[in-house]
Amino acid sequence: MVAESVAGKARLREYETIYVLRPDVTTESAAKIANRIEEVVTREAGKLTLVETWGRRQLAYPVTKFKRGVYLYVKYLGKGGIVTELERNLKMLDDVLKYQTVKVRDEVDETGVEINPDDVKFEEIQPPGEDETEESRERALGLDESAAAERRREYEDDVEEGSVDALGDDEEDS
Repeated sequence: MVAESVAGKARLREYETIYVLRPDVTTESAAKIANRIEEVVTREAGKLTLVETWGRRQLAYPVTKFKRGVYLYVKYLGKGGIVTELERNLKMLDDVLKYQTVKVRDEVDETGVEINPDDVKFEEIQPPGEDETEESRERALGLDESAAAERRREYEDDVEEGSVDALGDDEEDS
């Protein structure tokens, strides 16, 4: 009798996926990725329950030479195949650096889940500000022309102040 009632009702599971986009992702590209996620969840007979944009954050380690990324969190209901299809789609997108899905609960009754329409809207991702741009490898190593010119100006200022002599030795050391 219990087996009949379980077989008659769709067994949904609750999942959450966190995915990281490139820090220089365009607004249009982020919108396309959001639309793709909504499309996959709908096509696989699932329901989005929560979408959060966590913003640009430092990565734990560099991923394809990026030190920062745009984090997004998606919570949804669906059957087991929804995760496979969603991750397959995320893998194909160039702007997605990393993703991870976790099963939160088994056998969720979808009638008991209340979904606020404002909670399932993807926010528009703003382009990075000037202070958020990635430092190039050349600049970090001091090989960039502007970095070399800046060091030269600092040295010349120190020589004029007298804190460094023309040979580069500190006055205090002599």
